[in-house]
Amino acid sequence: MRQNTERRTALLDAAIEVLAREGSRGLTLRAVDKEAGVPTGTASNYFAHRGDMLTQVMRRTRERLTPDEAALAERMSAPRTLALEVQLMRDLVERMRADRSSYLAMLELRLEATRRPELYEELSGFLREEFQGLIAYHREVGMPGDDLGVALLYLAMAGLLVDDMTIPDILREPYDVDSLIQAMVPRVFGGPAAPDRPAGPSD
Repeated sequence: MRQNTERRTALLDAAIEVLAREGSRGLTLRAVDKEAGVPTGTASNYFAHRGDMLTQVMRRTRERLTPDEAALAERMSAPRTLALEVQLMRDLVERMRADRSSYLAMLELRLEATRRPELYEELSGFLREEFQGLIAYHREVGMPGDDLGVALLYLAMAGLLVDDMTIPDILREPYDVDSLIQAMVPRVFGGPAAPDRPAGPSD
């Protein structure tokens, strides 16, 4: 059956909203139809089954959370310093906050993967590839620090984001998100403290 690409994307975006708001138990084909405002039965024409929908939702969240290529290129025109690393982590937080539904949907998918072996296999392989890609990118563009440092920063930011996206009141003064990032990066990479507000590439 021929599928409409725009309709499929709209259904996946609706699924993300349902997953973020209702959790995995609330994510049904009927719920997706309702969220997308389409006739009942539409989603079943695009997803073979619920597991297929979960896998496609996973990939759609990454599409939505991936940084804009032009914006990243502009950011990376700056010198390869710890100050730039700090700014990249700030950008990451801002990107997750701007699309909180996608972030929460991915958390739900992680939990669902503990109960669905087929989703675990798909998700773990996908995230492993993404993790290795981050390390390779860091190396290729000449950022300071080594592969282990990138891995440690990844894990530290993962924990920070969970708190910020779910129970942000935990991260208040004196340990607000921005000050934690500013302290975290130089400690991970063993360098001098980064400036409070490094200049952006267009400053």
